[in-house]
Amino acid sequence: MRIDHIELFVPSREQAAEWYGQVFGFQILEEHRDWAVEGGPLMISNDGAKTMIALFKGPPQGQQEVRGFIRLAFRVTDSDFLRFMESSGTWRSTPLGPEDIQDHEKAISVYFSDPFGNLLEVTTYEHTRVRNQLL
Repeated sequence: MRIDHIELFVPSREQAAEWYGQVFGFQILEEHRDWAVEGGPLMISNDGAKTMIALFKGPPQGQQEVRGFIRLAFRVTDSDFLRFMESSGTWRSTPLGPEDIQDHEKAISVYFSDPFGNLLEVTTYEHTRVRNQLL
């Protein structure tokens, strides 16, 4: 058993798909585009549809009281974590830095929001190299 998809609410599904594409390499799954009718999701994935995000039109969680999930976390290798941190200046006005990182001893994570207010995390369990280079 594995996760099939996670549902996110965003004001614009197309803008969200573009942002998740730029930041995480997600692509719209054309074979599911017919679901993206009024009320349906626009499906995106960065692993060939093994795991997907279903983008629904609607108000995002933002700082509101929790209605569902709290945060979506992506697991990456140490190299991908370092590349992600380095690339954050291309999609944020201020790049993510050491002040945004939390060292959990067994893992290292960085926390931020998408432009729609959904809380996100990128985490690695290959923490030694990241700790040595960024902290």
